[in-house]
Amino acid sequence: MPGQDAIQIDQVERILQEPGTDWDRRTHRFAVLAEASARSGLGRSWRIRRPQSADALVFEAWVEMVRGRHAGRMDDARAAGELCYRAAEAVPGDPAPWVVLLGILRVMRADSRDLFAVWGEITSRDPWNREAHLQMLRYLSPEECGSRSSQMDFVETVRASVPSAAPAVGVELAALVDEHSRTTAQGGVEALLVRRQWANHRAVRVLDGALRDWPRPGHLRHAAALADLNLLAYALAQAGRARESADTFALIGDAVTAWPWELDGEPVEEFRYWQSKA
Repeated sequence: MPGQDAIQIDQVERILQEPGTDWDRRTHRFAVLAEASARSGLGRSWRIRRPQSADALVFEAWVEMVRGRHAGRMDDARAAGELCYRAAEAVPGDPAPWVVLLGILRVMRADSRDLFAVWGEITSRDPWNREAHLQMLRYLSPEECGSRSSQMDFVETVRASVPSAAPAVGVELAALVDEHSRTTAQGGVEALLVRRQWANHRAVRVLDGALRDWPRPGHLRHAAALADLNLLAYALAQAGRARESADTFALIGDAVTAWPWELDGEPVEEFRYWQSKA
């Protein structure tokens, strides 16, 4: 009889192989499974059991990146990066090794030239990779290695060409929510008047566009579509437009995501409160 580790490895391996070359779904599954496995030894066990498996290499590196993000530092970033390079050599067309390497460099607060080099590797394989776009958005923020202007330059570049249903379509709205959170965290009068941020031309344009398109059944088909719908519902609530969010909440159902609801309290409680206002 196979042990528990062997059973879990087989299950994870099958889940990651099932999407084939659907890079969006593969990347999403790596992210979800690595987050869920961060407190276990599954990543290392799989790599030891299948030392030639590119997926095992990527998975262990991703688990290490998740741990590093939570801790604020990585125990051995060089070793994790080496796993990424080995995987990239084994499967040169797959963006996943480069996506996790981007996350590792972000945790390390690496030089922007190094990040943009990896960014180029990702976008040459998967131009609208959601995970990579969000990693870059946060790296370029004033809280990390950039500034508000560098973050907004990135957002404008993405907005200029992103298709309306691409996996990275939520980047601009995510930036607005980050700005809202930043203002709230600073306290004072600006925090009390934070809703005014949602009344400016840019915020209204972004919300109106998302509200027009995203809740249409079948419009968003990427793996993290429900996460983006949670983002839209939250943004509408913060903008004082909760009554316009009924269709969005209907599509979400019970699929509550921690972010961004956790910005204001316990995610499920916040979600239920605003759902009742829709």
